[in-house]
Amino acid sequence: EGAEPGPPYFNGPHIWENAGKMVLLDKLLPKLKAQGSRVLIFSQMTRLLDILEDYLLLKGQMSETGQDYQYCRIDGSTKGEDRDIAMDRFNEPNSKYFAFLLSTRAGGLGINLA
Repeated sequence: EGAEPGPPYFNGPHIWENAGKMVLLDKLLPKLKAQGSRVLIFSQMTRLLDILEDYLLLKGQMSETGQDYQYCRIDGSTKGEDRDIAMDRFNEPNSKYFAFLLSTRAGGLGINLA
């Protein structure tokens, strides 16, 4: 019996309320964003990156301040050209992207992030 009811599956607060690391991340990210920081989040499991994408999208929709978490993602299945585009977008001066989600497999393939 998992935390997420379904199928069909749906997004909601249960995404971050049922795991201690997600609770911590949910407290930490707003503070980092308020400081003007940006984050890199690595995971060996691309399924966790899928969950983090759902979380970032949902938190943006639920934000009372209209502040959302724009992000880039690359994993082992990302094409070389798409990897370069994602890195360029994240590295742009005054980039709107707050988070970069990476699989550890993709991270070992010459990533250059500012």
